[in-house]
Amino acid sequence: MCGIVGYFGKRKASEILVDGLRRLEYRGYDSAGVACLHDGSIAVVKNPGKIKELRQKVSDTATLTMTESRMGIGHTRWATHGPPTEKNAHPHLDASGHFAMVHNGIIENYKDIRKGLASEGIECISDTDSEVLVQLISFLYKDNLEDAVSEALQKIKGTYGIVVMSDHEPGKLVVARCGSPIVIGLGKNETVIASDASAIIPHTRDAVYLEDYDMAVITEDGMEMCNLQRAPVSREVTEMDWDTGAAEKGEYEHFMLKEMFEQPQSIRNAIRGRLDYDMGTAVLSGLDFSARDAAQINRVLVVGCGTSMHAGMVGEYAIEEMAGVNAEVEQAAEFRYRNPLITPNDLVVAISQSGETADTLAAVREAKQKGAIVAGLCNVVGSTIARETGRGVYLHAGPEIGVASTKAFTCQVSVMLMMALKIARTRRMPRHDGIEFARWIQKLPDLVERVLAQNKAIKAVAQKYAKADNAFFIGRGYLFPVALEGALKLKEISYVHAEGYHAAELKHGPIALLEECTPVIALLNNIPGKDKTLGNAEECKARKAPVIAVVSEGDEGSADGFDDMIVIPDCPPAIAPVPTVVALQLLSYHIAAARGCEIDQPRNLAKSVTVE
Repeated sequence: MCGIVGYFGKRKASEILVDGLRRLEYRGYDSAGVACLHDGSIAVVKNPGKIKELRQKVSDTATLTMTESRMGIGHTRWATHGPPTEKNAHPHLDASGHFAMVHNGIIENYKDIRKGLASEGIECISDTDSEVLVQLISFLYKDNLEDAVSEALQKIKGTYGIVVMSDHEPGKLVVARCGSPIVIGLGKNETVIASDASAIIPHTRDAVYLEDYDMAVITEDGMEMCNLQRAPVSREVTEMDWDTGAAEKGEYEHFMLKEMFEQPQSIRNAIRGRLDYDMGTAVLSGLDFSARDAAQINRVLVVGCGTSMHAGMVGEYAIEEMAGVNAEVEQAAEFRYRNPLITPNDLVVAISQSGETADTLAAVREAKQKGAIVAGLCNVVGSTIARETGRGVYLHAGPEIGVASTKAFTCQVSVMLMMALKIARTRRMPRHDGIEFARWIQKLPDLVERVLAQNKAIKAVAQKYAKADNAFFIGRGYLFPVALEGALKLKEISYVHAEGYHAAELKHGPIALLEECTPVIALLNNIPGKDKTLGNAEECKARKAPVIAVVSEGDEGSADGFDDMIVIPDCPPAIAPVPTVVALQLLSYHIAAARGCEIDQPRNLAKSVTVE
């Protein structure tokens, strides 16, 4: 949540900052601003609304500081404390106007700090928790910026990713993090700072990921790193492998549409080199498991939030069915706070697209504290969860810019299926069954392509129901998590009140809400339990609710009597979630488009949830 950009180099800072914010707008888009420093003066431009509006305002600000500056900071906001107004937008200035700062995260003790500052005659003008930090830095400043930042950060409670500059020391940027990601790109005669790699890859592939309590001081001589106690630290320089074009829409109207159509390739990237067709198993070297290690796993606990949690539910079913190992899925925040029972032979799998999700990261730390084996399943190389788990699997899905996750989900499910296969082959699954399942995983990209080829047909179905304000998704077994994910996608981008239910649960209350204008999307794929789900769909139809039947190829007769039909390639139950969810992604996308919604940046949401 929220995006940070900083720049120090030879080029025009304002242009670098605004372009970086454009690339980070999916992390927050209710307000934005930039601050540039030149010739002993700080100029700030802020604006509620989108980056394109900020760009125009920066262009209209023709001060020498804004036009000639070669260093500055920028921020795009997802509001926590205070509404999206100009005074609450970042960068924040101190009362004297000599210090500017951008901040991601939450300062939990900001009220106490604000009172302390007020007793010193320093009044904050914004509603934010962030402003108190720059005011505190200014108050503590003597003659060294990093000393003041270090001292101030040791007085706050909460999370932060910050970049600070001052006209007292115009050749210096100070960067620090705790719980909120910061990556520093090291270019030729320039340094680019951001909360996400997508703002850095147009300028350099060499990056340093800060760890908690790291502080970096950037000058024309380069970068020096230390901790908050000012002891030197060293972090590895990582080469980022993202393509700059992957963060652009290209010929597509929306990032979400582009990313849906990228799924065949992203799944190929996720499974490439990870399937052993001779032994019928998966090769997941990042897990650092031998077959003996995998055989000793007593239980698998999957933690995640939202879409990642739904992917974990598919993995739960596959691990229990194929490997005979007890598996559980828990919402990450609940896992952290309920004091779970953990044993040394439990494997905790933390799923997070960004690798920075605050609740999932907290669950990782709790699981490690309790002695579990902990693995991360992330998309972002060098992310905090990836580093702190020390073992896991990267998705290789490429950057996902659309706030509503699509390709990350299908890659997460693909990896969970490979994980289930690996564990199963150390247990009761025979080699020939492992080979067959590995071949089905290999077919996933082709199955998805066959669904994407029905885009126009699914669009026609979507347009029939675009005016509906409520919808239900029902499924059983492996398709129950898909029903949850389908409903989540629809509500995320179209603002339709959508609910996903286990098909058997519908008549235990929710069926009372059915009306002629309330569509029910029934997942009737050819898997165990289909006939019972078919009966549940008939119950909906009897109450005059329109039913969209999702059926397996060759079983189209199951949709007889229903209002509309979407056909999915026939495949085994554990494989079915991937092509099925792609159809629901398309359905949700086209409903949102027909309703005129802003699909890539839905209201109130942000891509990476880095606050609890």
